[in-house]
Amino acid sequence: MRVMAVDYGDARTGVAISDMLGIIAGETLVIEEADEQRLAGKLSDLAARKGVGLLVLGHPINMNGSSGPRAVKSENFAQLLKQASGLPVVLLDERRTTVEAHSILATAGQNAKKRKKSVDAVAAALILETYLGQQNR
Repeated sequence: MRVMAVDYGDARTGVAISDMLGIIAGETLVIEEADEQRLAGKLSDLAARKGVGLLVLGHPINMNGSSGPRAVKSENFAQLLKQASGLPVVLLDERRTTVEAHSILATAGQNAKKRKKSVDAVAAALILETYLGQQNR
């Protein structure tokens, strides 16, 4: 089963989709959309086109383990995405994924301007790899 991970953002949302067996992260992309209803629709359409059976949404828990405003926003978006797609949505702790994504891209030699365009997709891939690693243990 294909799994799609989502790094939900206010203006840009990173997406990573697994291979058909749900073993490794494959395709990544960024969707630029600020309206959450339209974003949920775009993600639902993409999931349907790619044969996705499960959505994993990054859950930005605070470093101390508490839920702040971003976590609540993601929880609400998870419900919207579930309604729009008809697919199960799993929330996955995404602490430090964006920081790690910036580090990966910097190490690869991307300057800050280029990183801004791809960091969300890399963060989504990290979320997906974390989820797949947990499932394949």
